[in-house]
Amino acid sequence: MFQRTLTLMILVLATFASAACAQVVATHAVWGELASVVGGDEITVITIIPSGFCPSHYDLRPSDIAAIASAQLILYSGIEPWLDTLLASLNPGATAAALPGIWNTPDAAAEKLEQIYALLAELDPAHQPLFRDRTDAYLAQLTALRDELQTAAVAHEIAGIPVVCMQWQAAYVAWLGFDVAATYAPPTDLSLRDLVDLTAAGQTAGAVAVIDNLQSGIDFGAKLAREIGAVHVVFSNFPGSMPFTSTLLELLRRNAESLFTAVKPSQGEIHEN
Repeated sequence: MFQRTLTLMILVLATFASAACAQVVATHAVWGELASVVGGDEITVITIIPSGFCPSHYDLRPSDIAAIASAQLILYSGIEPWLDTLLASLNPGATAAALPGIWNTPDAAAEKLEQIYALLAELDPAHQPLFRDRTDAYLAQLTALRDELQTAAVAHEIAGIPVVCMQWQAAYVAWLGFDVAATYAPPTDLSLRDLVDLTAAGQTAGAVAVIDNLQSGIDFGAKLAREIGAVHVVFSNFPGSMPFTSTLLELLRRNAESLFTAVKPSQGEIHEN
């Protein structure tokens, strides 16, 4: 019964996609947002993984499989272990574009945006000028955010403040100007020995904060912060997973502001966030 239902869903979605605008599947919210920014109403974007989940540990639903089966373009990060098998069996003709690496600085987001623009322009050449205009408009917003955050970092006297950071947030934290004294892997890969070593590294460096990544779990980071005697700050990698982070721009701003507020270097204060 399940197999018949899934087959029917795939056929219905494939028929709809052939008659409507190009269908783009994004494995997570960042690629979905950037594709929507560039493509607008000229494409249909389906985002698979909710923002509170880690892409490497997500369990697919039948509707996700149906969306992949009917997509012309699939945007993914390369950390989704289920995707290659699905594409080979369900939709070998789709363009699957891996976008590896970070996206959580304004400059990195701009690079990913340009890559997505190029893919959409190839998919739908008739709308390339419109895609270019939208890309340029969003690039201007990323540039403005970059300048805003760098100015705020200077005002808060961030440069050189030592912190310990979950590895998936380290690039952004360093970009803001903090001294990343140590990083740690996802908690599922860590042991008590790692906790001891990271505590020693954080205390030696005088780390004032431990920056965690919401999607990979925050219990380890909270315990590490207590052991070091530092504030625990939680970042997210995906928009929509925390209040007031409905877009990537809002997310990057919120992550930075939460850390600035937590360490308060110019006032010599530290606040839990």
